[in-house]
Amino acid sequence: MADTKREIERKYESDDSGPPDLTRVPGVATVLDKGVTHLDATYHDTADQRLAASSVTLRRRTGGSDAGWHLKFPVAPGVRDEIRAPLSDTLPDELAALVRSRVRGNALLPVVRLRSDRDVRHLMDADGRLLAEVSVDTVHAERLTGDGGTARWTEIEVELADDGDPAFLDKVEKRLRKAGVRPSKSTSKLARALADTAPDTATTAATTAAPATAPEAAPRRKRRSRAVGKPVTAGDHVLAYLRAQRDALVELDPAVRQDVPDAVHRMRVATRRLRSTFRSFRTVLDREATDPIGDDLKWLAAELGLDRDQEVLAERLRSSLDGLPDALVAGPVGHRLTTWAEARHTGAHGRLTGILDSRRHLDLLDALDALLTDPPLREKARAAPEKVLTKAVRKDLDKLTGLVTRALDLPPGTDRDVALHEARKKTKRTRYAAEAAAPALGRPADDLVKAMKSLQDLFGDHQDSVMARKTLRELAAVAHAAGESAFTYGVLHAREERRAELAEAALPGAWKSLTKDLRPWTT
Repeated sequence: MADTKREIERKYESDDSGPPDLTRVPGVATVLDKGVTHLDATYHDTADQRLAASSVTLRRRTGGSDAGWHLKFPVAPGVRDEIRAPLSDTLPDELAALVRSRVRGNALLPVVRLRSDRDVRHLMDADGRLLAEVSVDTVHAERLTGDGGTARWTEIEVELADDGDPAFLDKVEKRLRKAGVRPSKSTSKLARALADTAPDTATTAATTAAPATAPEAAPRRKRRSRAVGKPVTAGDHVLAYLRAQRDALVELDPAVRQDVPDAVHRMRVATRRLRSTFRSFRTVLDREATDPIGDDLKWLAAELGLDRDQEVLAERLRSSLDGLPDALVAGPVGHRLTTWAEARHTGAHGRLTGILDSRRHLDLLDALDALLTDPPLREKARAAPEKVLTKAVRKDLDKLTGLVTRALDLPPGTDRDVALHEARKKTKRTRYAAEAAAPALGRPADDLVKAMKSLQDLFGDHQDSVMARKTLRELAAVAHAAGESAFTYGVLHAREERRAELAEAALPGAWKSLTKDLRPWTT
């Protein structure tokens, strides 16, 4: 099984052979010499270095106390999550899965070998607790692909002890800087090795090939490629928003697989934002190209919803049950609810992992990459953003207004529940359109995002109540069949009915209040 460790460290360069006297760092009572260890690490990546482009590193290392496979994901500057698996000849399946969204169908190859002599020192406080580990690494790098060469350097690495205070690293750095030690220009050993052993430009251009699995392009009309930079046109702004959501899909994949809290929800939101943006800005992007991708995004969002909706519902029911007086709890309601939630989650998560490994999902990621590299821009994409984006957002808002008005005119019941749910979906689409337009339109779009978020929460509470009542009726039937009391499920059902009534009663006033904030968009 793989283990995950949060790694907080800083790297330095020095003209001398090692660090200065670190006993002068505040809080350090003793510096223990732990000796020299020889480390031998082979880093793996695709031929076009997809992992390195995302600041992700994958290595097989021998030597030291943590020999094995190490996969590192960036969290923040100087902070990475390291996932470790036992030493083996081939890459463990669980680590291969965690890089699949980046690697897709491309082979992972040995790209760089780093052999290091690591001279380790432990910084200890007065109570004998480890504060940080300081190592002086003498590194020999060898590129294993192409016509690359070799490189040598020495660096100082300071890694914070587990559960240590990051502020302690500032104290160490202050001491190092006074001694002439400077922060490293490279974020990692691999980054420096790739730079220092790279073939010359001419050789690179001659030997670099397209990914082996890249599909043969079908004849099509010529598109105008756009470079990534500061958004200027309407198309630039829409593509910038789409690119951020595509990146979120890729980056959240490992967290979803590891069942990190809220990861499924965030991936589902990114999926919905992508699809909504395609639909809202059809005057910017050719729907002939975006509609097929939108269909796959709808499929992915539905699959993600199986896990996320159950997660939200279970949390709501647990909270409602916890709020009941003991006298109103009859039978093993808590146990049955927990069993139901765990069984549903286990099944949904297993299915979702399979979806992320599916050819359809990986093809979807490839399609998004292709679209962003060579976007199918329409004529209005070249226009200034203010008019084009405003018109698109206003169109979504007009449709939302019609849906809300219709829903509020219906009597309470199933038809109104369905109408409110449709209004909720349109609220999200309007919000996402405003988010995409906000960098260009400024405060009016920001205000609209806030207004839509408030309305979305109100609609969401109503819809959650609808789903909670449906689940409570199902659980009550199972409990009754098992000879248990269904009384508590009825109490919870009645409370959910009341929550829905309150939400519906609040909607007309909330909508009237919001319409004042929407005047810049309706005049």
